[in-house]
Amino acid sequence: MIKVAKFGGSSVCDAEQFKKVKKIVEADPERKFVVVSAAGRRRPGDNKITDLLLLVNAHIEYHVDCTTLLATIEERFMDIARELGLKFPVADEFARFIENIKTYSPEYVVSRGEWFTGQLMAEYLGIPFVDAADVVVFHHDGKVDMQRTQTKIREAVVRNDGSFLLPGFYGATVDGAIKLFQRGGGDITGAILARCLDAGLYENWTDVSGFLAADPHIVENPRGIHRITFEEMRELSYMGASVLQEEAIFPVREVNIPIQIKNTNQPDDSGTIIRENAGEHAREHLITGIAGKKDFLAVHVQKAHMSNEVGTVRKALSIFERYGVSIEHIPTGVDSFAIVVNGNDVKDTIYSIVADIQHEIGPDVVKVVDGLALISVVGRNMSRRAGTSGMIFGALGKAGINIRMITQSSQEISIILGVNNADFERAIKVIYDTFGSAEVESDGRQIN
Repeated sequence: MIKVAKFGGSSVCDAEQFKKVKKIVEADPERKFVVVSAAGRRRPGDNKITDLLLLVNAHIEYHVDCTTLLATIEERFMDIARELGLKFPVADEFARFIENIKTYSPEYVVSRGEWFTGQLMAEYLGIPFVDAADVVVFHHDGKVDMQRTQTKIREAVVRNDGSFLLPGFYGATVDGAIKLFQRGGGDITGAILARCLDAGLYENWTDVSGFLAADPHIVENPRGIHRITFEEMRELSYMGASVLQEEAIFPVREVNIPIQIKNTNQPDDSGTIIRENAGEHAREHLITGIAGKKDFLAVHVQKAHMSNEVGTVRKALSIFERYGVSIEHIPTGVDSFAIVVNGNDVKDTIYSIVADIQHEIGPDVVKVVDGLALISVVGRNMSRRAGTSGMIFGALGKAGINIRMITQSSQEISIILGVNNADFERAIKVIYDTFGSAEVESDGRQIN
């Protein structure tokens, strides 16, 4: 089985982390393809190389001297090369980079973080370096040309005897212009490589041992999630439980390649496996995970006999669209509905939106409720256990927490609750303490 191993910035931040990566790669002969991010923070208060290069671009744009900043970046790479006894000519290559820096595009400048990190890691691992600009092909609109990329990657496999290192985060258009993914794009590079190679597993090595069932800043020592579906991961990530760049799941999900989140600093931890179908197991947790965010806002619209009118909700949604506001949820009643949005998205336009709703829809009542927190309770097993929603609501009611809104996904893998901002942390604790360890048998009939 081919494994693609992607190492994030924290995993390649200094020589000591390089040593951990080498030990991990050499521990499994199936790890023939490696993707690296740019060197990250070494300690609290330190800077990521990518952030420093973005700052270099800002200095150049505003004609501010960046000599000291570039020297700091160069020294980071020189330190790694010295401590590991590497022969890659960092000083010469960096001198060339500085000499021509004003002729390069901002995207080219930022991509050098991955390029230098990748060159050093490739030498240290003893495998060929393949420049992402030579194999990851972008259309001019910023989308990846998967067909051309797959062809070039497979050609690189043949040229390099079935093993190489690829820097993440960037590629190039057909005419050679460097293009960047969004931040965290090294995860996407790894997923694209795994797809193009038809890998059996995409490993994403970072500084945490996978997903946790709840935010450790709210719940003390939450359990780890060992198995999760792509759908569940999307639900949790959208609500802020982010370990992996969300866009990274799509290239591998489409061809059913599982992702494993692993910890570079604790490689023996089992981590989290993400796949299309988690499979059948004798006993599983009722709830996979809990995540949430604060500061949402709901616009409640009420109009008599609205159920007999056609297009009322559409008109309201078109108003939000006109102001460029993304909709989170739309709870509905017979003659009423609410549109839930992120409060920050409407902080400057909410009065105009309400005025347009009153003018274009003519409702009896329009009411704005702010200070709303949304909590997503996610679990593929909830639909197999009758009464799960009632038990969650009962636990919150017993704790004196008022539920302001309820909505459930059509796939029945998540229940989203709206509570007051002030009740957010306490609500998550109540749900986790009540159901975080609850398990169901494979037939869904028992809970302990």
